[in-house]
Amino acid sequence: MNRMFRSLSVPNYRIWFAGALVSNIGTWMQRTAQDWIVLTELTDYNATAVGIVMALQFGPQLLLMPWSGLIADRFNRRRLLILTQTLMGLLALGLGLVTVTGVAELWHVYLFALGLGIVAAIDAPARQTFVSELVSDDNLPNAVALNSASFNGARMIGPAAAGLLTVAVGAGWVFMINAATFAATVLAMTLLRTAALRPQPRASRERGQLLAGFRYVSRRPDIIVVLITVFLVGTFGFNFAIFTATMATVEFGMGASEFGVLSSIMAIGSVAGALLAARRGRPRLRLVVGGSFAFGLSCALAAVMPNYVTFAVSLTFVGLSSLTLMTTANAYVQTTTRPAMRGRVMALYMAIFAGGTPLGAPLVGWVADQFGPRWALGVAAISGILAAGAVLFWMVRYRSLRVRFRRGVSPRVRVHHDGDGRAAETATREIAIIEATAPR
Repeated sequence: MNRMFRSLSVPNYRIWFAGALVSNIGTWMQRTAQDWIVLTELTDYNATAVGIVMALQFGPQLLLMPWSGLIADRFNRRRLLILTQTLMGLLALGLGLVTVTGVAELWHVYLFALGLGIVAAIDAPARQTFVSELVSDDNLPNAVALNSASFNGARMIGPAAAGLLTVAVGAGWVFMINAATFAATVLAMTLLRTAALRPQPRASRERGQLLAGFRYVSRRPDIIVVLITVFLVGTFGFNFAIFTATMATVEFGMGASEFGVLSSIMAIGSVAGALLAARRGRPRLRLVVGGSFAFGLSCALAAVMPNYVTFAVSLTFVGLSSLTLMTTANAYVQTTTRPAMRGRVMALYMAIFAGGTPLGAPLVGWVADQFGPRWALGVAAISGILAAGAVLFWMVRYRSLRVRFRRGVSPRVRVHHDGDGRAAETATREIAIIEATAPR
């Protein structure tokens, strides 16, 4: 158990973790209430409109990615996060005010989603890489996993609370509560012991730094194959708001509280996946394969569930497999990337993960509208299986992956391939030499 929560022994990380947990609960409350009013109050159960909101909220991460990553690598991340969290709180307050006063229209939600997406594009790489200033390199994979546990633990509380509060007092007050929770993160950032932070190397101000991250990734095929996986699953598989909303309302005829409960139930599996990842040491590519394949199978299972209860139970497996995949992928990229490049590489990671939503969410919403929500889950299942196949092909082709069956009293299956960490470390070291000797 101590190994699972070892990063919490660091005082600065404990402060950060507590503030982030409160803010994450508010974020999940807003997401749930926002999807609900778009689906049931501002449209007539139009899943495409929900997809458009998701596209506006996540699209800026794709467009602003080169600049947001460089900003995270160049400026003080603590001060940057105080600014972005304050702006996100003000946007939540604005959406709450127009909703509470009864003047909210669909274009208002679109506008606030776009504003939130722009700020989040700057916030995401800074927040992802700030963890490396809180804990040692040895504890970084554990801290990344605990961050995922915090985010998804909040999902157990936030959506259910949002569903109940939406029925009791209306969605507008849910947005107002979320605005207040951003103060927790800002307070946590001000309470950090700055002397105990581990400042990372900053990006230089010379020309060409904007494209340096792309050049770095182009020389790391292991990171490229992880990004392909993240794109496939993030674009076509991680549209949970569409899946749960349409299955709850269209397929099973449920209301707001039951819709909120579905997200909370899925979060049980997500937290379990994140905590299991926290127990592991070095993240490995073979776990990315397993997580992708398990995600595809669990989505296929959820698509054929006959009623609300069995569907809810199946979502725990969706949550477990999705967090196993994403936590491993995130930790692998962070721990094998040079510190001075981490912000730009993670910006690319987040852009591919969230930026694919403008492509996938409207498409998956259209599939749900035209063919039913079960077929939309089928799209997610295919994305997971294709992603697993992509990584597996690369490992067989370039990492000499072999599966051997050992016969005997206790038959065993052994998987052999070139080590993940060794190849990544060698690639990183070679890139560092190339960049140090390249003409300026």
